[in-house]
Amino acid sequence: MTETEVITEKQRKIARYAKAMAHPIRVYVLELLASQSCCYSGDLSEHLPVAKSTLSQHLKELKDAGLIQGEIEAPRIRYCLNRKNWNEARKLLKIFLDE
Repeated sequence: MTETEVITEKQRKIARYAKAMAHPIRVYVLELLASQSCCYSGDLSEHLPVAKSTLSQHLKELKDAGLIQGEIEAPRIRYCLNRKNWNEARKLLKIFLDE
């Protein structure tokens, strides 16, 4: 058997979302965005004790996983939760953890 025959799409999604949330800074960003509509990257860097380049990498991980989305509003980027994927991640992780 190959990996593609054993691993389901559901398992791939769970792993992708879990990997994206596997750092406290990313969890902080997700909690912040879940509690408000959007946030600018500059505002995030004022609240977090990390370099802007490090924050940028964390935001990229969350964006690549589809948990957040960014819109360029020159000269800043506005980040919001991707509500569809966020709700899917919550549902899949809850089912997985409750099994």
